[in-house]
Amino acid sequence: MLIDRRREKLVNAIVYFARNTNHLGKIKLFKLLYLLDFEHFRHTGRSVTGLHYRAWQLGPVPLHLMQEWEQPEPDFNAALEIVPEQVIDHVRQSVRARVDFDDSHFTRREMDIMQGLANQYRETYSPDMIDVTHAENGAWAKVWGSEGFNAEIPYELSLADDEENREAILEAAREYQAMIEAHDHGGTARH
Repeated sequence: MLIDRRREKLVNAIVYFARNTNHLGKIKLFKLLYLLDFEHFRHTGRSVTGLHYRAWQLGPVPLHLMQEWEQPEPDFNAALEIVPEQVIDHVRQSVRARVDFDDSHFTRREMDIMQGLANQYRETYSPDMIDVTHAENGAWAKVWGSEGFNAEIPYELSLADDEENREAILEAAREYQAMIEAHDHGGTARH
């Protein structure tokens, strides 16, 4: 049976970023999760967290997490705390970890990507990350420019048209998605 660990990975990825970066507000967190998921997909055909991102003006937004933000699920509440923090002219909702990071659900590649992102953006504030998530010809820019506000950002857009392993990665993505759908609908997909 396929064991779906996306939720545990999501919560633990947030714990990781809360423990390994500074100034972790909601927008910075959303950008880090987007970079993690899209970079991992680019190599494997799978996201890390299972989140789906929408194009909003300030960048990619994981809509499900955005909706959960005001009333977090029990596992989120047990692991994380959202703390209002006054920043000059506004209040940032900073994320703090209540628990230690659990790496048991992560692959070496996933850990390497998270560590690289944490190192690169440790002291960065979210406005300084806008250029990264809004990169010209990047996934967000393609969707924002063609479909506009709230359109879903397909993971396939993380792959360049001339990507060497593009077809193999897309095939792996289709196979993984079929397993997830079978699992979600009570099937007996094998992992």
